[in-house]
Amino acid sequence: MKKRLYSKIPLAQSIVTLCEAKGITHIVISPGSRNAPLTIGFTENPNMNCYSIVDERCAGFFALGIAQQIKKPVALVCTSGSALLNYYPAISEAYYSDIPLVVLSADRPIERIDIGDGQTIRQKNVFENHILYSANLHSEIVPQTEINDHKVLQKQHEAQKHNEREINLALNKAIEKMGPVHINAPFYEPLYDKIEQPTVDPINVPLEKQYYHFSNELQLDMIDKWGRAKRKMILIGVNPPDSIDQKWIEHFADDPSVLVLTETTSNIHHESHINSIDQLISTLDEDEFKALHPDILLTIGGMVVSKRIKGFLRKYQPQSHWHIDSKKAFDTYFCLTEHIKLKPNSFFSKFVQDTTSVTSTYKSNWIAIREQRRSKHNEYVEKIKFTDLKAYESIFNTLPDNLMLQLSNSSTVRYAQLFSLNPSFKVFCNRGTSGIDGSTSTAIGAALVSTTPTILLTGDLSFFYDSNALWNSYIPSNFKIILINNEGGGIFRILPGKEESSNFSTYFETTHHLTAVHLCKMYGFDYCTANTIEEVTIGVNKICQNDNVPQLLEIFTPRLENDSTLIDYFKYFD
Repeated sequence: MKKRLYSKIPLAQSIVTLCEAKGITHIVISPGSRNAPLTIGFTENPNMNCYSIVDERCAGFFALGIAQQIKKPVALVCTSGSALLNYYPAISEAYYSDIPLVVLSADRPIERIDIGDGQTIRQKNVFENHILYSANLHSEIVPQTEINDHKVLQKQHEAQKHNEREINLALNKAIEKMGPVHINAPFYEPLYDKIEQPTVDPINVPLEKQYYHFSNELQLDMIDKWGRAKRKMILIGVNPPDSIDQKWIEHFADDPSVLVLTETTSNIHHESHINSIDQLISTLDEDEFKALHPDILLTIGGMVVSKRIKGFLRKYQPQSHWHIDSKKAFDTYFCLTEHIKLKPNSFFSKFVQDTTSVTSTYKSNWIAIREQRRSKHNEYVEKIKFTDLKAYESIFNTLPDNLMLQLSNSSTVRYAQLFSLNPSFKVFCNRGTSGIDGSTSTAIGAALVSTTPTILLTGDLSFFYDSNALWNSYIPSNFKIILINNEGGGIFRILPGKEESSNFSTYFETTHHLTAVHLCKMYGFDYCTANTIEEVTIGVNKICQNDNVPQLLEIFTPRLENDSTLIDYFKYFD
């Protein structure tokens, strides 16, 4: 049995020991020299799952995908300098999506900053606008066993206590508040020395649990308002699968005064819900908007994709807006009145039992309109030519049950909103910042630690932007990518005010003629294409039946027809 070794640097020992003590065992490491003490410490620890990802931006999103699934912090380890800055897109996504990441950056000692040394930047508090906690550690000179001077030993002891306290604070914050933290660790050389026994035994400070008191007074006031309101709307944004008990979903489904609106990323399904919001409200007139106007808005989950529902609720504001979330509440509709800091199940268990159903036609009226919209949707999609919209319909109709569907941003997640997806799907999307930059890396990280077969559905710009994600030795053999290639940022073609010109196609739509065939060959993906609706069906079935090697299906759609097809889709509901 191989004997475990430790970095000779006590600071590195403390970080590794405390990560292990708090159950942080997935470590994504990017190569470097300054971070060698941490790399040694983590890779020599048999309880750590370590992954080597060269590109730090991809590493950040890969770690985010792992943390998204295991719901525990994942650590990132990088060298000093610009390497650290490449984590920022993933850090900001984690911050707004409540995903726990621990960034462990190696640094030069403070006296080496801004004197012209290489790979040296101002790393202290570098993520301060998008981080839960920044721990700036003190550097050490040599291990304590080699110190003879009493004053130096005292300073070393003070530095160790400071570092232990800061590491504990940062790690506890990531666990308790479910978000990103940054620990900056300056190391003196030599960096690669190892020892057989640790020289420090850091104290593991336990979490301090905080409890929210949902006062009886507030609870009774909300119950009273709820009981008197005949038009109540529940809007559910980004929400993890299986996080809301089915009994609460059934309860609101039985209440005629409650209209539940769900997004694709909500992972909530019921026949009485409005699951394609834009399809419902895209062509409503003034009187219809007034009829939809809720007295009470109850929101659950994270970011909402639909711009139309945001615009509607900002104009037709409810008298009361309650957001249910144990951590935070955004005033998205400029009318937030209560933030209940409980998880939805806890809130409903306290709230629902004392509410009564109210006689109302609110739900039934809008369900009838929804059925009309669905009929129109089916008529339109049935008759159109092969475009993005038609391709997405075929994909969703062909995909098998019980899979994880990772969606890229921009047009992909918006097209998904127009369809009633299979309830057995587990749907994820980086909606915290809604960027296209790390969708593939996130999906691969998620697939690695999930027992559910994973498919990434992505657009061409998002895919090519994150193509270094495929430079990854940990891609599961059953991982699939469905790539919609419409030769550019097709979503820009449907925005108001755009006009055809060389400037538009170059600087907004960014047209291209790239394909994924050479990337697949380089990275060992099986590759197939589709150019017709029949080929899409065949291609989806083909990739889903082969789990021996990663698969990519590239679907080519007509760039100049997709926008008019989608614009006409919404006009069809008039």
